[in-house]
Amino acid sequence: MTIAYIAVTLLAAAMVGFSAVVLYRGVDWIAHSMEIYGVPRSWWPWLSAAKAAGALGLLVGLFVPAIGAAAGIGLVLYFIGAEITVLRARRYSHIPAPLLYLAPVAASLWLGSAV
Repeated sequence: MTIAYIAVTLLAAAMVGFSAVVLYRGVDWIAHSMEIYGVPRSWWPWLSAAKAAGALGLLVGLFVPAIGAAAGIGLVLYFIGAEITVLRARRYSHIPAPLLYLAPVAASLWLGSAV
């Protein structure tokens, strides 16, 4: 179980970290989506920082489980909020996007509680 926890946590941290960098840099495909969803551009650096902190928290959680749990819970809430944002924008074809990030974070949180 420990190897699975480490592997899933590293994958989740990498995915969320990538998402943070892409949003911070305002890459076209994510910027276009964020504009469609109605997320103000002034929020993007804060959302990016939240994701980066969550990714770092997952990594630290490998050594300090309480930090990992807090980061995991925060990221799960973040991506639930992202899913709500997609639904409110009525972009139903985009529903899977936040779930792709939510799934490994939730798995990491679940595996971490089992270790």
